[in-house]
Amino acid sequence: MRQLSKRTQYSLRALYALSRCYETGPKLIGDLAGEEAIPKKFLEQILLSLKNHGLVASKKGRGGGYFLARSPEEITLGAVIRLVEGPLAPVPCASETSFRKCEECVDVETCGTRIVMREVRDAMAAILDRTTLAMVCRKVDERRIETEHAGALMYYI
Repeated sequence: MRQLSKRTQYSLRALYALSRCYETGPKLIGDLAGEEAIPKKFLEQILLSLKNHGLVASKKGRGGGYFLARSPEEITLGAVIRLVEGPLAPVPCASETSFRKCEECVDVETCGTRIVMREVRDAMAAILDRTTLAMVCRKVDERRIETEHAGALMYYI
């Protein structure tokens, strides 16, 4: 299985941070880079790409910065990952959007690897396409609360 690239990981982290300030307004790129531990030059490239694809917008001048162009409830992880990485399928012949027969394939219709990789792709897509930025932020908040409470209940002798 391929791993998510640094670009995708940083894109998601930046989008989670922008989700958290969706109601309060734009965030400066320098602040975002520092808070999320993303190299500023790399973050500039990422945000420009996300802006060109309509996920984020920017405002110049005082009170400016980057912000989500749509509600965090509307942006799914599947959409972000496809935008940055391309198709979700682990092999090109299992892709919904970019199908390409593998060079070494004898029969694409009966290929066992393709059959299983389609199932893998479908399972990943089902999760990623129903998971929004807002949902991930809520899960993180819940985990932080659980972690804080778990630490508060520890007794040492």
